[in-house]
Amino acid sequence: MYKKGLKDVVAVHTKIASVDGEQGELRYRGIQVDKLVPGHSFEEVAYFLWHGKFPNEEELNSLKSKMQEGRRLPPHIASLIDILPKDISLMDAMRTAISAYGQSSFRQLPMDKQAIIFTAALPVIIARHYRNVNQLPVVEPDDNLSHTANFLWMLNGEKPTEVHIEALETYLKLTMEHGMNASTFAGRVTISTESDLTAAVTSALGTMKGPLHGGAPSGVIDLLEEIGNQNNIRPVIEQKLKQGERIMGFGHRVYKTEDPRSILLQKKCESMAGKDEWLDLATAAEREIIDLLEIYKPGRKLYTNVEYYAAAIMRAINMPAELFTPAFSAARIVGWTAHAIEQLNDNTIFRPQSLYVGNNI
Repeated sequence: MYKKGLKDVVAVHTKIASVDGEQGELRYRGIQVDKLVPGHSFEEVAYFLWHGKFPNEEELNSLKSKMQEGRRLPPHIASLIDILPKDISLMDAMRTAISAYGQSSFRQLPMDKQAIIFTAALPVIIARHYRNVNQLPVVEPDDNLSHTANFLWMLNGEKPTEVHIEALETYLKLTMEHGMNASTFAGRVTISTESDLTAAVTSALGTMKGPLHGGAPSGVIDLLEEIGNQNNIRPVIEQKLKQGERIMGFGHRVYKTEDPRSILLQKKCESMAGKDEWLDLATAAEREIIDLLEIYKPGRKLYTNVEYYAAAIMRAINMPAELFTPAFSAARIVGWTAHAIEQLNDNTIFRPQSLYVGNNI
């Protein structure tokens, strides 16, 4: 049966995650994200996706130690990033740097150790190229900081606030994994040829770069900046709806009800009420927009998607738009590597058929 884009075709059996768009459920290894993400750190959730269980204290300390090691880029990779042209995009710089891990000594490491190194290194690669492009001095990693806090530290050269760490970490945990999306599929196809994890992650990054997949939610930023303050929410949104404009950040291709990730991000933003004006604006605007969508587009079921609150969080922590998709990738690399490991545990090379529709001569 022909399915354009393989829509609804089941290609793999997986124990890593499930997405139920009708019920609005996202589960990591069988546990709903709203029960799993709160109370666990980035490192703990990553370990859970890789191993199917949460780490004990010894395992968590070992993971943190390995991630600190992974933050130290090999000299040849640091030098490679430093000589890249300034007009190379961050996604291209990330793909190039990851490819440079292809040396034999790295390939001989156990795949789970490679996954840890890539997860730790990707934010460092992002920060280094970003600061080079903006002619800022490179900031070295700080072993006293968590994974998320260190990412912000290396980007900005300032110790981040707890509010900003919590907001970004919630986003990163919620976007680590999302079933058989395009970049995860690309990574599994590559590893199914018995290539290596470096190639699989490079394939995934190349796929994530596409605007139909990992495109930055800059439209939401534009919307919030146009609104400006809470008094302007209703008049701005009503004008857009009367003109037939789409309200960015609402509606999702998969979820036909509320996106469980946006619910958790909303709760995180609400818990920080009064601590950041952009998060306050986003929370107030969402409530007003949902009410207006019910009036102007009854029955359409246009719920808030993850991009809405992701954009609000990125704006609150002063992360420019060019960092959105790289930050998304820095989270999703956990899912990519988990899927690559799973694929090789019961591997069959992907080889779908094509249907020739041209003329025979």
